[in-house]
Amino acid sequence: MIILAVDDDSEDCEFFCDAVKEIDSSIIVIKARNGTDALHLLENHLLLPDYIFLDINMPMMDGRACLEEIKKSEKLRDIPVIMYSTSNNKAEISQFKTMGARFLVKP
Repeated sequence: MIILAVDDDSEDCEFFCDAVKEIDSSIIVIKARNGTDALHLLENHLLLPDYIFLDINMPMMDGRACLEEIKKSEKLRDIPVIMYSTSNNKAEISQFKTMGARFLVKP
């Protein structure tokens, strides 16, 4: 299994990677620092991830804009996307679900 983790906070990303490795050490985690980097990786990587974990608040291209681009792409739109943030704004969560993503609140 391959997971793409998109987060500008390097500590959060390392915590996520450590948690995944504890669950299953065979899972490969590819990291991107923002939506722009994520889209570049997705368009140029031979193997697509099985899941994308996408932070919302990032510089350059935030999670919302990245999700929009993923869902526009015939190649990428079927990859499950899990948005995550410290925000638990119900309207925002509803919007992401409408866009086809799942949502997790960061502790």
